[in-house]
Amino acid sequence: VQLQASGGGLMQAGGSLRLSCAASGRTFSSYAMGWFRQAPGQEREFVAGMDWSTDTYYADFVKGRFTLSRDNAKNLVFLKMNSLRPEDTAVYYCAAESDSPWYIATMARSYDYWGQGTLVTVSS
Repeated sequence: VQLQASGGGLMQAGGSLRLSCAASGRTFSSYAMGWFRQAPGQEREFVAGMDWSTDTYYADFVKGRFTLSRDNAKNLVFLKMNSLRPEDTAVYYCAAESDSPWYIATMARSYDYWGQGTLVTVSS
């Protein structure tokens, strides 16, 4: 599967953005999906994930602010980000995992496919 992330941009603190991840392939619904982010000089970190049954799991630092959803008919995954903070500034990546799609992995190495990333910059 090929993934393409989009929707990043510059936003003031407190604002909202919606990231999209478009996936190719006919078996999109059988993948677990995840969003990660990487700030300059930092390691890539888990943000949110969704298994094939659409159960979700969020990192503590985004709970209550970010919402993950997917549209299997259109092969799309969305990350709605509200109440953005300057510390949310990072390149955001979507990822897909096929070996254990019933499980939401939080380790980047568990994911098989990655999008190219989209930059989110939040100003104070």
